[in-house]
Amino acid sequence: MTKPTTASGHKGLQLEQALIFEQDTQGTTAVDLPPIPEYADKLGEFGCDDPLGLPGLSEPEVVRHYTRLSQKNYSIDSGFYPLGSCTMKHNPRLNEKMARLPGFADVHPFQPISTVQGALELIDSCAHWLTELTGMAAVAMSPAAGAHGELCGLMCIKSAHDAAGSTRSVVLVPDSAHGTNPATAALCGYAVESIPANSEGRVDINALKSRLGPDIAAVMITNPNTCGLFERECIAIAEAVHAAGAYFYMDGANFNAIVGRLRIGDLGVDAMHINLHKTFSTPHGGGGPGAGPTVLSEALAPYAPVPMVVHGADGFDAEEHAGFGTAKKAYGRMKGYHGQFGVFVRALAYMMSMGADGLKQASGDAVLNANYLLARLSEELTPAFPGPCMHEAVFDDRFLKGTGVTTLDISKALIDEGFHPPTMYFPLVVHGALLIEPTETESKAALDQFVESMLHVARRAKAGNAAAEFQAAPQLAPRRRLDETGAARKPVLRWKPDETAAARQAAE
Repeated sequence: MTKPTTASGHKGLQLEQALIFEQDTQGTTAVDLPPIPEYADKLGEFGCDDPLGLPGLSEPEVVRHYTRLSQKNYSIDSGFYPLGSCTMKHNPRLNEKMARLPGFADVHPFQPISTVQGALELIDSCAHWLTELTGMAAVAMSPAAGAHGELCGLMCIKSAHDAAGSTRSVVLVPDSAHGTNPATAALCGYAVESIPANSEGRVDINALKSRLGPDIAAVMITNPNTCGLFERECIAIAEAVHAAGAYFYMDGANFNAIVGRLRIGDLGVDAMHINLHKTFSTPHGGGGPGAGPTVLSEALAPYAPVPMVVHGADGFDAEEHAGFGTAKKAYGRMKGYHGQFGVFVRALAYMMSMGADGLKQASGDAVLNANYLLARLSEELTPAFPGPCMHEAVFDDRFLKGTGVTTLDISKALIDEGFHPPTMYFPLVVHGALLIEPTETESKAALDQFVESMLHVARRAKAGNAAAEFQAAPQLAPRRRLDETGAARKPVLRWKPDETAAARQAAE
C-alpha cells in the first residue's frame, strides 16, 4: 500500500514548514515602528538604500514558524541520545535555577573584588571538589573547554621542561586517544608519535616503553579510552614515563565513568582536564557553553595559569598577573577571565546535590547501563573487543558483512525508529564502528526500547536483499538523506528564490 499524500504536505501533526523567506508577504509586519526623524547622514557613499531583504510576516506567522522548527529538533528533553564519546545526558533543572540567581547571572568580571566575594567563593568551592575527587594538588579553572584544558596541561608540562632546561620535543599519543590530543601537542610545538593498541583495544605497553627516551616530553592517554575500555596498566605506564623524565597527561573526557570510584592522582597522573559538561551535568552542544578545568600534580601546580582565586587577608582575592606572588611560575593566561562561571555554578550545584556517594553511584550506573546494552545488543551486533566495557560500548560492522548495508545505513534507519544515531566510524581503530553511550540518566525501560529498535534494524539488514531499503533511509523524517559530502564541500549558505524549489525537490 502506498503512503497517502496530502494537499498541504503535512503528515498528521508533523507540519511541513517552508523557509521563512518563502512565507514573505510584501507589506506585512509584526511590529509598527515610528517614522525615522530627520538626521545628518554621515555615511556618504557607503550608505545603503537597498531593501534589507527581510521577509514580511505577521506575529502569529513568526511564532508558528519558530515553534514548528523547534519541534523538529531532537533534544535530550525529547529522546534518548546513544551518542558515544560526547555524553549527552539530562541536566537537572535545579542547576539551571541556580545559574539564573541574580547574584550569579549578573556578575561582571570588571566588578571590584569586594563585590564578587560570593562568586570567588563559588569558584574556590568548585575547585576544592575537583581536587578532592581527583586526588590532585591543584586545578586551573580558566580553560573554556576540554581541548582548551588539554592545551593548559601541555603548556604546564612545557613550562616545567623549560624551567629544567630540557629540550624534549616529542609527545606520544596512543591510537585509542581522543583526536584532540595530537592536535594539542602539535599546537605546543611538539612532534607527535602514535603508540599502537593491543588486541584488547588498550595501549601496547611494550611498544610504549620501547619508545620512551630523553626526547619524550609527555605521554597523553585517554582513560577510559575511546574504545570504552579502562587502561588497566595505567600505574605501570606512569612509572615508566616518570622514569624516563617525562610527564603523564591523562585525557579526562571520560572521567564520568570513574568519578567517585578512583582518584586519578593515585595513578601517577601529572595533568588531566575535566569536561564539566560530561561528568557534572552542565549544558553541552551547539558549540557551548563548556568548561575544561585542568587538575595538576605537585610537580606541575606551580606553572598553573592566571587568573587564579587565592585566599587573601580580607577574604577571597584574584591573582591576575603571572610572575608575582602565588603565580610566580605561571606560564601566563589561558583566557580573559575566570573560566565559564555559569558552568561552574551548574557543576557545583550538581556536585553538592549529589554528594560524594551520589557521584559514585552515577558513575557506576553509567558503566552498568553500558554493559547492559553491550550484553543485549550482542545478540545481533558484533562487539569490537572481548569482555566488559566502561561507560560506552563499541561494536564493529562484521555483523553486516555480505548484506550491502553499512554502519551509516543502520544509523539512518534508526532515525526512522525515532532515535538519534550513535557515534559512527569512531574510534578509528575499529572498522565501521558504532559507539554507544547510554549515560547514567536513562532508565532500563528507555534502554530496552532502544535495544528492541536496534535489534529490529539489525535483523532486517541481515535478512538479505535489504540494501536498497536501508540506503533510502530515513523515509519517515521531514527530509530524506542528504548528500553529506556535497553539503560539506559546497554548502548553501544564502537563500536564493530561484534555487529553493529545485533544492527542495531534490531533497524529496
